[in-house]
Amino acid sequence: MRRFLNHQNYLNNLAENSYKAIEEGVYGNTKYDYRGHESINFRKSILSCPHAPLITEIKFASPSKGKIVSSSNNNTTLIDIATNMVSSGAIGLSILTQPYLFNGSPEYLGMIRKIVAVPLLMKDIIVSEVQIDSAKRMGADCILLIKSIFDNNLTEGSIEKFVDYANKKGLQVIFEVHNDCEFREILESLEGTRQNLIGINNRDLKDLNVDIATTTKLLEKIDKKREIIISESGISKAEEIQQLKKAGADAFLIGTSIMQSSDIATKVSELYLSL
Repeated sequence: MRRFLNHQNYLNNLAENSYKAIEEGVYGNTKYDYRGHESINFRKSILSCPHAPLITEIKFASPSKGKIVSSSNNNTTLIDIATNMVSSGAIGLSILTQPYLFNGSPEYLGMIRKIVAVPLLMKDIIVSEVQIDSAKRMGADCILLIKSIFDNNLTEGSIEKFVDYANKKGLQVIFEVHNDCEFREILESLEGTRQNLIGINNRDLKDLNVDIATTTKLLEKIDKKREIIISESGISKAEEIQQLKKAGADAFLIGTSIMQSSDIATKVSELYLSL
Protein backbone atom coordinates (compact mmCIF):
# COMPACT_ATOMS: atom_id res chain seq x y z
CA MET A 1 0.00 0.00 0.00
CA ARG A 2 1.10 3.56 -0.64
CA ARG A 3 2.20 5.78 2.21
CA PHE A 4 2.24 9.58 2.49
CA LEU A 5 4.35 10.20 5.57
CA ASN A 6 6.22 13.17 4.10
CA HIS A 7 3.18 15.44 3.90
CA GLN A 8 1.11 15.12 7.04
CA ASN A 9 -2.17 16.96 6.70
CA TYR A 10 -5.87 16.25 6.92
CA LEU A 11 -6.22 14.77 3.43
CA ASN A 12 -3.25 12.47 3.96
CA ASN A 13 -4.69 11.33 7.26
CA LEU A 14 -8.01 10.47 5.60
CA ALA A 15 -6.27 8.49 2.86
CA GLU A 16 -3.97 6.69 5.31
CA ASN A 17 -6.94 5.49 7.33
CA SER A 18 -8.54 4.03 4.21
CA TYR A 19 -5.35 2.17 3.28
CA LYS A 20 -5.12 0.87 6.84
CA ALA A 21 -8.70 -0.43 6.68
CA ILE A 22 -8.01 -2.07 3.31
CA GLU A 23 -4.89 -3.78 4.65
CA GLU A 24 -6.83 -5.11 7.61
CA GLY A 25 -9.49 -6.64 5.36
CA VAL A 26 -12.31 -4.36 6.50
CA TYR A 27 -13.80 -4.20 3.00
CA GLY A 28 -13.58 -7.93 2.32
CA ASN A 29 -14.78 -9.59 5.50
CA THR A 30 -18.55 -9.62 5.18
CA LYS A 31 -21.50 -11.97 5.22
CA TYR A 32 -23.45 -9.78 2.78
CA ASP A 33 -23.60 -10.11 -0.98
CA TYR A 34 -25.99 -7.81 -2.85
CA ARG A 35 -24.19 -7.87 -6.17
CA GLY A 36 -27.51 -8.81 -7.79
CA HIS A 37 -29.14 -5.65 -6.39
CA GLU A 38 -30.58 -3.47 -9.14
CA SER A 39 -29.29 0.05 -8.61
CA ILE A 40 -31.80 2.70 -7.49
CA ASN A 41 -31.27 6.01 -9.28
CA PHE A 42 -30.37 8.88 -6.94
CA ARG A 43 -30.95 11.48 -9.65
CA LYS A 44 -34.51 10.30 -10.27
CA SER A 45 -35.21 10.13 -6.55
CA ILE A 46 -34.05 13.72 -6.12
CA LEU A 47 -35.98 15.08 -9.09
CA SER A 48 -39.22 13.30 -8.14
CA CYS A 49 -39.21 14.46 -4.51
CA PRO A 50 -42.23 16.71 -3.72
CA HIS A 51 -40.50 18.46 -0.81
CA ALA A 52 -36.85 18.90 0.24
CA PRO A 53 -34.74 16.03 -1.20
CA LEU A 54 -32.82 14.92 1.88
CA ILE A 55 -29.97 12.44 1.88
CA THR A 56 -29.67 11.80 5.59
CA GLU A 57 -26.42 10.45 6.93
CA ILE A 58 -25.80 7.74 9.48
CA LYS A 59 -22.52 8.46 11.19
CA PHE A 60 -21.36 8.00 14.75
CA ALA A 61 -18.21 10.14 14.74
CA SER A 62 -16.23 12.57 12.59
CA PRO A 63 -12.73 14.09 12.61
CA SER A 64 -14.13 17.53 13.45
CA LYS A 65 -16.71 16.51 16.09
CA GLY A 66 -15.22 13.34 17.54
CA LYS A 67 -17.94 11.04 18.85
CA ILE A 68 -21.36 12.28 17.73
CA VAL A 69 -23.43 9.52 19.28
CA SER A 70 -22.59 6.11 20.66
CA SER A 71 -22.35 3.36 18.04
CA SER A 72 -24.23 0.52 19.67
CA ASN A 73 -23.49 -3.11 18.97
CA ASN A 74 -27.25 -3.60 18.97
CA ASN A 75 -28.29 -3.93 15.33
CA THR A 76 -31.79 -2.79 16.22
CA THR A 77 -30.50 0.71 16.98
CA LEU A 78 -28.97 1.10 13.54
CA ILE A 79 -32.06 -0.31 11.85
CA ASP A 80 -34.33 1.99 13.86
CA ILE A 81 -32.30 5.03 12.80
CA ALA A 82 -32.48 4.05 9.14
CA THR A 83 -36.18 3.23 9.11
CA ASN A 84 -37.08 6.40 11.03
CA MET A 85 -35.14 8.51 8.55
CA VAL A 86 -36.82 6.96 5.53
CA SER A 87 -40.33 6.97 7.00
CA SER A 88 -39.91 10.66 7.85
CA GLY A 89 -39.03 11.74 4.32
CA ALA A 90 -35.39 10.96 3.49
CA ILE A 91 -35.11 10.12 -0.23
CA GLY A 92 -31.78 8.40 0.30
CA LEU A 93 -29.32 7.42 3.02
CA SER A 94 -25.60 8.08 3.31
CA ILE A 95 -23.86 5.35 5.32
CA LEU A 96 -20.40 5.98 6.78
CA THR A 97 -18.32 2.87 6.18
CA GLN A 98 -14.89 4.23 7.20
CA PRO A 99 -14.00 2.59 10.56
CA TYR A 100 -11.32 5.06 11.60
CA LEU A 101 -12.24 8.62 12.58
CA PHE A 102 -15.89 7.98 11.61
CA ASN A 103 -16.66 4.77 13.58
CA GLY A 104 -18.33 3.35 10.47
CA SER A 105 -18.40 -0.10 8.91
CA PRO A 106 -19.26 -1.66 5.54
CA GLU A 107 -21.43 -4.03 7.56
CA TYR A 108 -23.77 -1.13 8.37
CA LEU A 109 -24.44 -0.67 4.68
CA GLY A 110 -25.26 -4.35 4.20
CA MET A 111 -27.59 -4.36 7.20
CA ILE A 112 -29.48 -1.29 6.02
CA ARG A 113 -29.73 -2.45 2.39
CA LYS A 114 -31.85 -5.34 3.63
CA ILE A 115 -34.51 -3.11 5.21
CA VAL A 116 -34.94 0.00 3.03
CA ALA A 117 -35.93 0.60 -0.58
CA VAL A 118 -34.25 3.99 -1.09
CA PRO A 119 -30.88 4.65 -2.76
CA LEU A 120 -27.85 4.19 -0.51
CA LEU A 121 -24.59 6.13 -0.71
CA MET A 122 -21.45 4.38 0.55
CA LYS A 123 -19.77 7.34 2.27
CA ASP A 124 -16.05 6.69 2.57
CA ILE A 125 -12.66 7.99 1.57
CA ILE A 126 -12.32 6.04 -1.66
CA VAL A 127 -8.69 5.41 -2.62
CA SER A 128 -8.90 1.94 -4.15
CA GLU A 129 -11.10 -0.21 -6.38
CA VAL A 130 -11.26 -2.59 -3.40
CA GLN A 131 -13.69 -0.17 -1.76
CA ILE A 132 -15.78 0.12 -4.92
CA ASP A 133 -16.05 -3.67 -5.03
CA SER A 134 -17.21 -3.56 -1.42
CA ALA A 135 -19.82 -0.90 -2.22
CA LYS A 136 -21.33 -3.12 -4.89
CA ARG A 137 -21.26 -6.20 -2.69
CA MET A 138 -22.92 -4.34 0.20
CA GLY A 139 -25.79 -3.09 -1.95
CA ALA A 140 -24.80 0.54 -2.42
CA ASP A 141 -26.29 2.50 -5.30
CA CYS A 142 -23.72 5.28 -5.24
CA ILE A 143 -20.21 6.10 -4.04
CA LEU A 144 -18.50 9.40 -3.18
CA LEU A 145 -15.28 10.47 -4.88
CA ILE A 146 -13.51 13.43 -3.26
CA LYS A 147 -11.77 15.39 -5.99
CA SER A 148 -9.04 16.82 -3.75
CA ILE A 149 -7.98 13.29 -2.75
CA PHE A 150 -7.33 12.54 -6.44
CA ASP A 151 -5.76 15.93 -7.14
CA ASN A 152 -3.24 15.27 -4.36
CA ASN A 153 -2.31 11.88 -5.82
CA LEU A 154 -3.47 9.94 -2.77
CA THR A 155 -5.27 7.14 -4.62
CA GLU A 156 -4.42 4.00 -6.58
CA GLY A 157 -5.83 5.40 -9.81
CA SER A 158 -7.24 8.45 -11.54
CA ILE A 159 -10.72 9.78 -10.87
CA GLU A 160 -11.66 8.92 -14.47
CA LYS A 161 -10.58 5.31 -13.92
CA PHE A 162 -12.60 5.02 -10.72
CA VAL A 163 -15.70 6.57 -12.29
CA ASP A 164 -15.54 4.16 -15.19
CA TYR A 165 -15.02 1.21 -12.83
CA ALA A 166 -17.96 2.24 -10.63
CA ASN A 167 -20.32 2.97 -13.52
CA LYS A 168 -19.59 -0.41 -15.11
CA LYS A 169 -20.71 -2.00 -11.85
CA GLY A 170 -23.95 -0.02 -11.98
CA LEU A 171 -22.88 2.43 -9.28
CA GLN A 172 -23.52 6.16 -9.58
CA VAL A 173 -20.94 8.67 -8.40
CA ILE A 174 -21.18 11.85 -6.36
CA PHE A 175 -18.17 14.05 -7.10
CA GLU A 176 -17.30 16.07 -4.00
CA VAL A 177 -15.84 19.54 -4.62
CA HIS A 178 -14.84 22.35 -2.29
CA ASN A 179 -13.81 25.30 -4.43
CA ASP A 180 -14.15 27.09 -7.79
CA CYS A 181 -11.39 25.19 -9.55
CA GLU A 182 -12.65 21.74 -8.53
CA PHE A 183 -16.23 22.66 -9.43
CA ARG A 184 -15.30 23.95 -12.90
CA GLU A 185 -13.15 20.91 -13.69
CA ILE A 186 -15.87 18.45 -12.68
CA LEU A 187 -18.48 20.34 -14.70
CA GLU A 188 -16.23 20.13 -17.75
CA SER A 189 -15.63 16.41 -17.23
CA LEU A 190 -19.38 15.74 -16.96
CA GLU A 191 -20.22 17.50 -20.23
CA GLY A 192 -22.70 15.31 -22.08
CA THR A 193 -23.28 12.82 -19.25
CA ARG A 194 -26.30 12.62 -16.98
CA GLN A 195 -25.63 9.74 -14.60
CA ASN A 196 -23.53 11.20 -11.84
CA LEU A 197 -23.96 14.08 -9.39
CA ILE A 198 -21.94 16.88 -7.79
CA GLY A 199 -21.71 17.46 -4.06
CA ILE A 200 -20.49 20.82 -2.80
CA ASN A 201 -18.96 20.31 0.63
CA ASN A 202 -19.36 23.36 2.85
CA ARG A 203 -16.46 22.17 5.01
CA ASP A 204 -13.00 23.60 4.36
CA LEU A 205 -10.65 20.61 4.39
CA LYS A 206 -7.73 22.80 5.47
CA ASP A 207 -9.17 23.85 8.83
CA LEU A 208 -12.43 21.81 9.00
CA ASN A 209 -14.53 24.96 9.44
CA VAL A 210 -18.00 24.89 7.91
CA ASP A 211 -19.75 27.70 6.05
CA ILE A 212 -22.93 26.86 4.13
CA ALA A 213 -22.35 30.01 2.09
CA THR A 214 -19.75 27.93 0.21
CA THR A 215 -22.53 26.33 -1.83
CA THR A 216 -24.24 29.68 -2.42
CA LYS A 217 -21.04 31.42 -3.53
CA LEU A 218 -20.03 28.68 -5.97
CA LEU A 219 -23.48 28.54 -7.56
CA GLU A 220 -23.57 32.34 -7.89
CA LYS A 221 -20.21 32.39 -9.68
CA ILE A 222 -20.48 29.26 -11.82
CA ASP A 223 -23.33 27.98 -13.98
CA LYS A 224 -24.16 24.47 -12.80
CA LYS A 225 -25.73 23.80 -16.21
CA ARG A 226 -28.09 20.83 -15.90
CA GLU A 227 -26.16 19.01 -13.21
CA ILE A 228 -27.74 17.91 -9.94
CA ILE A 229 -26.10 19.72 -7.03
CA ILE A 230 -26.07 18.33 -3.49
CA SER A 231 -25.12 20.72 -0.68
CA GLU A 232 -23.18 18.89 2.05
CA SER A 233 -22.19 19.71 5.65
CA GLY A 234 -23.39 22.22 8.21
CA ILE A 235 -27.10 22.16 7.41
CA SER A 236 -29.39 22.04 10.44
CA LYS A 237 -32.34 24.39 9.85
CA ALA A 238 -35.29 24.67 7.48
CA GLU A 239 -34.28 28.25 6.61
CA GLU A 240 -30.85 27.05 5.48
CA ILE A 241 -32.42 24.53 3.12
CA GLN A 242 -34.65 27.26 1.70
CA GLN A 243 -31.65 29.54 1.24
CA LEU A 244 -29.60 26.84 -0.48
CA LYS A 245 -32.48 25.83 -2.73
CA LYS A 246 -32.89 29.46 -3.82
CA ALA A 247 -29.18 29.53 -4.68
CA GLY A 248 -29.56 26.49 -6.93
CA ALA A 249 -28.90 23.43 -4.75
CA ASP A 250 -31.09 20.45 -5.69
CA ALA A 251 -30.60 18.18 -2.68
CA PHE A 252 -29.15 18.28 0.82
CA LEU A 253 -26.87 15.81 2.58
CA ILE A 254 -27.39 16.19 6.32
CA GLY A 255 -25.77 14.12 9.04
CA THR A 256 -24.60 15.59 12.34
CA SER A 257 -27.62 17.77 13.18
CA ILE A 258 -29.94 14.80 12.61
CA MET A 259 -27.81 12.22 14.42
CA GLN A 260 -27.51 14.55 17.43
CA SER A 261 -31.25 15.16 17.57
CA SER A 262 -33.17 13.65 20.47
CA ASP A 263 -35.95 12.79 18.00
CA ILE A 264 -34.53 11.80 14.62
CA ALA A 265 -37.90 11.20 12.97
CA THR A 266 -39.24 14.65 13.93
CA LYS A 267 -36.02 16.37 12.85
CA VAL A 268 -36.00 14.70 9.43
CA SER A 269 -39.70 15.47 8.93
CA GLU A 270 -39.18 19.13 9.84
CA LEU A 271 -36.35 19.51 7.31
CA TYR A 272 -38.15 17.49 4.64
CA LEU A 273 -41.23 19.72 4.82
CA SER A 274 -39.14 22.91 4.60
CA LEU A 275 -39.78 23.07 0.83
